[in-house]
Amino acid sequence: MNEFMGSPRWYALRTRSRHEKIVRDQLANQGIEPLLPTVKRLSQWKDRKKEIEVPLFTGYCFVRFASEQKLPVLKTIGVVDIVGAGHCPEPIADDEIAAIRTLMTSVLPYDSHPYLHEGMMVEVIRGPLQGVHGILLRKEKRHRLVLGVRLIQQAAAVEIDVNDVVPA
Repeated sequence: MNEFMGSPRWYALRTRSRHEKIVRDQLANQGIEPLLPTVKRLSQWKDRKKEIEVPLFTGYCFVRFASEQKLPVLKTIGVVDIVGAGHCPEPIADDEIAAIRTLMTSVLPYDSHPYLHEGMMVEVIRGPLQGVHGILLRKEKRHRLVLGVRLIQQAAAVEIDVNDVVPA
């Protein structure tokens, strides 16, 4: 059974550079439900600073549609592709969209962050270990950086703030 058939599901659209808001507005005008999480950022010009609203995930817009709406979605100006494997769009889990919506309506400050997962190679970008590469692990709700010596199959682990690492 193809996941794409039947009732409306959430998908991620890859958009042309700086077309996220245009895509959102066009989809809404077509009666197709878009979701574009945004964040306020301070932008600096030569003569002034201004707070602007930018997409949380640059180059992406979410959209909820049924299979028969695929072509109108793809023909929307600014849409590059529907994210998926090959030519088969992959739906996003409803709970992931719900979590983003909850975040958007909360009063908590939020911003984009590199997607990190356990076992991923990361690089430390701040602090005394800046420039070091290692593997990200979790132990008792704390993040750890594992530094390994492959040749002797030995490693050391150090507790680290997850905000101080990026994917390597």
